[in-house]
Amino acid sequence: MRKFLCPEFVFGPGAVSLAGRYAEHMGASRVLLVSDPGINKAGWTAVVQASLEERNISYEIFDSVLPNPRDTQVMEGASFYTERNCDVILAVGGGSVLDAAKGIGIVAANGGHILDYEGVDAIPDPIPPLICIPTTCGSSADVSQFAIISDSRGRRKIAIISKSLVPDISLIDPDTLETMSRELMAAVCLDTLTHSIEAYVSQAHSFITDRHALGAISLIGEHFIPALMHRDDRDLQSYMMQASLEAGLAFSNASLGLVHAMAHVLGGLKDFPHGICNGFLLQNVCSYNYDACPERYDKITETLRGGENKSSLSGREALLDAIGILVEASGIKQELGRFRLSSPECRTLAEMSLKDVCIVTNPREPGLKEIASLYEETFRQ
Repeated sequence: MRKFLCPEFVFGPGAVSLAGRYAEHMGASRVLLVSDPGINKAGWTAVVQASLEERNISYEIFDSVLPNPRDTQVMEGASFYTERNCDVILAVGGGSVLDAAKGIGIVAANGGHILDYEGVDAIPDPIPPLICIPTTCGSSADVSQFAIISDSRGRRKIAIISKSLVPDISLIDPDTLETMSRELMAAVCLDTLTHSIEAYVSQAHSFITDRHALGAISLIGEHFIPALMHRDDRDLQSYMMQASLEAGLAFSNASLGLVHAMAHVLGGLKDFPHGICNGFLLQNVCSYNYDACPERYDKITETLRGGENKSSLSGREALLDAIGILVEASGIKQELGRFRLSSPECRTLAEMSLKDVCIVTNPREPGLKEIASLYEETFRQ
């Protein structure tokens, strides 16, 4: 049997303006509005503020969130929430903001330190009501039971997984993607691609998660490159937001795998952008995993190609070619030279990757030497 968790969500242009209505439905008297400087500059925080003011709902703004949100920011935000007597959390931003908001809710409701809640189902009491408004099409934190927080002292990322972290309502507005840079769009869409691939080959997959994972893969295969080329095409941006939604519904319930385990460690230790880490690692890890479930990876290849055989390649090579076309189009390979690792660093990263909860559902059980080798293959000196 499988349980499928997802929040209520509203999808479509104008959804962001419903923030005040849903906060009112939750009985909010004072909202903690979580955002970041970039979202403020883009104007989306102001849109949410106006929506709250229309309903005469008081709010306090916490906008000290940085990319790869730190435990220190979460603890600061939890204190801010309590001191200002807030009773609802409303997060508008990318994955960093949404994850930070979840962390704030955990500590506000349960006390202690955010790092105390690493792992699966370690949150005893429900977090405060949570409204999420994603402004990127990658993290899917607005529909998932995951929160990823950086341990600033240990220089690692922790995964917190709990049904308590599924938002009460997600307002998914494709128009928010208009203010994303092309570089950010490319990175977060690679995150979406990785979410959907890892969910589809996860040992915890089901027929329900398969449908959503393949739906996301199909959308990415058909629309990712055009969406990068035509940033003003609202339909294309909407397809990318839909892909993020479907991938989130898939991995939130099927979990992830080795790509994310390695990317979390790499991002935590080196403070690299998460979507770029996934993009760097995806082909090598898929090649390593391929023999564990070749029929599933072949289905991914077929779906990315829209059901058409556009290449003489087959099997593993066809899969790597199909993914490689998207990675190449993203432009991130031009950045690969900036991220070199030594052999000792690769071994350290591998040791830490083995402790990441996402590795549990990987289709193949890797050892220390294998993971270190994958890092070296990707970031060879």
